[in-house]
Amino acid sequence: MKEPAKKRSSSPRPSRTGNGLRKKSVVFEYFDPSAHVVALAGDFNQWNPSSRPMKRDAGSLWKVKVLLPPGSYQYKFVVNGERWEEDPLNLHRIMNEHGTFNSIRTVGTGSNGIVDRIT
Repeated sequence: MKEPAKKRSSSPRPSRTGNGLRKKSVVFEYFDPSAHVVALAGDFNQWNPSSRPMKRDAGSLWKVKVLLPPGSYQYKFVVNGERWEEDPLNLHRIMNEHGTFNSIRTVGTGSNGIVDRIT
């Protein structure tokens, strides 16, 4: 007699890195009503704009959720496949080798676990 298949949990288990730290679900948002396509590119995806396309909601807010382990990450939004933009809601940035700025998002461990903050 065949054993019944085990029911999978509907809630995803937290992802862990190789060093045991939990990855955090981080939401990136960009508002641009004139954009046709927006993507997220950063050092967490080798600056590849095609690996993190964002989804547009009815109010022209583009969003994407990324699982990231604790650390500091540089990123930009790529608008319509050609315009690389800083995060206008994030004043924390660093100059890059192209003479422009990259936005910085820090995912860290706090006393209550993982804390996502823009720093």
